[in-house]
Amino acid sequence: MTSDWKRAPGIARTFVGNSMGGLRGGSNLASWFVVGTIAYFLWIKPSQDRKKEEEQKAALVAAYSYRYGEK
Repeated sequence: MTSDWKRAPGIARTFVGNSMGGLRGGSNLASWFVVGTIAYFLWIKPSQDRKKEEEQKAALVAAYSYRYGEK
């Protein structure tokens, strides 16, 4: 029984390593870097740009309505 809890970290490390495709070391780090870069440019950056454009439009509308007193 005492050896079970001593082996648990090794078993967990093996499980995590296998679930990430079995890559180890530099190749694992490089693949995560590539995937993270692709995800950034496909999902994160476009949503940030869209949010920034919406904020700019809202600021223009607020400035215009304040300046001319929309009725």
